[in-house]
Amino acid sequence: MIVLGEALPLEMARVRDVAIPAYLEIGVAGSFAVQWMRAALDEAARAMIQGDVVAMVQVYEKLKGAE
Repeated sequence: MIVLGEALPLEMARVRDVAIPAYLEIGVAGSFAVQWMRAALDEAARAMIQGDVVAMVQVYEKLKGAE
């Protein structure tokens, strides 16, 4: 069983390493999605630093939606 403290960094890495590069390849059409994903990654980092478990769960769910 994977716990949030492990799952969130893995999801952050997936978005950073897979989803964002895919949208960058699209060009201008993908810029809104890239901006949204980068903001979500910042939000996730902030939640982890602050130890805010509720925010971590919320942003984890948000990042899982990034395809």
